Amino acid sequence: MLEEVERWLGARSWSVADRTLPQIMAAKRATGQSVSVVLPALDEEATVGDIVAVIRRELMRRVPLVDELVVVDSGSTDRTAAVAAAAGARVVHRDGILPRIPAVPGKGEVLWRSLLVTGGDIVCFVDADLREFSADFVSGIVGPLLTDPEVHLVKAMYDRPLTPSGAGTAGAAGAGQGGRVTELMARPLLNMHWPLLAGFVQPLGGEYAARRSLLEQLPFPVGYGVELGMLVDSLHLVGLDALAQVDVGVRKHRHQDGQALGRMSAAIYRTAQLRLARGHLVRPSLTQFERGADGFEPRTYAVDTEERPPMAQIAEYAARKVA
Repeated sequence: MLEEVERWLGARSWSVADRTLPQIMAAKRATGQSVSVVLPALDEEATVGDIVAVIRRELMRRVPLVDELVVVDSGSTDRTAAVAAAAGARVVHRDGILPRIPAVPGKGEVLWRSLLVTGGDIVCFVDADLREFSADFVSGIVGPLLTDPEVHLVKAMYDRPLTPSGAGTAGAAGAGQGGRVTELMARPLLNMHWPLLAGFVQPLGGEYAARRSLLEQLPFPVGYGVELGMLVDSLHLVGLDALAQVDVGVRKHRHQDGQALGRMSAAIYRTAQLRLARGHLVRPSLTQFERGADGFEPRTYAVDTEERPPMAQIAEYAARKVA
């Protein structure tokens, strides 16, 4: 299994620099595919406007890569909708999409409903809380879908600093210590139960693009489990080689507190639990990633799976009690 993951990493992991914008645009013209960008947003007035402005300037006016840009407001109580609209996005409110089915809170709910208000052959999701946003986040993950017909879903991968400066308490060693739910919950689950997906650097990252033809066939967990569920279900539907990832550099965003992370972890676990009913092999190893001279490099470690029986079952212990 490790060999298969390493093969996939070599064949389906790229850098944003591997495809230039002119190459991507040439492929878009040749294939005639359209691109929609969706920003799910809940109380993100501080960041959503800048993201919209960058996408419009770099990928709609400078080059026509993005055909439509939609912010789906998930019930914000601040000025998220007004800020997004002022920056040039089309804003749609979650509750106004498919009103016959009452909406429930959750990111996956918004992503699912966004398919009803977008028309792109390729749909690109971008979280609305990113700071210092780069258009590479969009062009980088859309590029493989436009240039390679065998690719159906592309995740962004990046360093994810926990502190605003990008350096944690250990300096450079702490630069990638964000994504705590990924490291403590999602990555172990994937490695144990869906080891073919162990190569994804950021399995829970909110920046990814996929063909509509795939998205419309997937169930969407309504909450935070949507990214893990989408990866697992896509693996079974289209296979590992239809999935890819692109290194887009550094992702800076607002981090959640410990209690919120606990709720996210529970959602991730429940999403995995529902899918485990399908039955999958377990691999007793864990693949993690460190950035090296040539990009993200995998490091695989054995996982302690052996358990000692209750001491009461040990004869020597029982004999000692008798004595």
